[in-house]
Amino acid sequence: MRKIEVACLSASGAEVTFNRLVPALGVFEDAFAAFTRSTLLTTARGLVAVEDLWPGDMLRTIGGGFRPLLWKGATMVVPQARGQDPAMGRLTRIAADALGIARPIADLILGPRARLAHRGPGIRNLTGVEAALIPARDFIDGDHVVEIMPATAIQVFHLGLAAHERVLAHGVEVETMHPGPTHAIPLRGDMMALYLSCFPHMTDLAAFGPPCLPRLRLQDLDLFNAA
Repeated sequence: MRKIEVACLSASGAEVTFNRLVPALGVFEDAFAAFTRSTLLTTARGLVAVEDLWPGDMLRTIGGGFRPLLWKGATMVVPQARGQDPAMGRLTRIAADALGIARPIADLILGPRARLAHRGPGIRNLTGVEAALIPARDFIDGDHVVEIMPATAIQVFHLGLAAHERVLAHGVEVETMHPGPTHAIPLRGDMMALYLSCFPHMTDLAAFGPPCLPRLRLQDLDLFNAA
């Protein structure tokens, strides 16, 4: 089991906060483990650390101006916890300029479930659009992007807006929370009800809307380019 914390504006606009235990399943972990503490995001009031954001804050999105933060979820990355996906005990550190000039502006440490917007050869041919969302872990090269295991448990976060968006973290485009295709969510009955209860700002899965970009794995793109 995994403890989560949620702060959000409900569909009716009421402020809601709660914490609970949820299963340590990938579909739940994807929703809570993108940003680490001290990650700076661009808001209408300047750069703000993710832990200091609160529902109602206006986040700068890519191509959509400033949008209100409706939901913030948090959990803990616990290194070497027994029985968990090993990736959930590790973080990804991206050195300054590793992805291009000022991308990131300063070293960026992301949670195990973060996805980055990536533009590269083959993406348009494969997807029909210029960019795709790729797990930050896929860029680990042991040099400019490295895997790190924290010495102790560390809090990680994810952020939800009215629609699937990309926000700037240290100058890098990172996706906001989206559950992905409905058919790919392996939950039914009470387990689906528990999952949906974590997102009071949404009435059902359809309310999340379409993804802003397709999701890919870097190795799939490399195979496509090599074909």
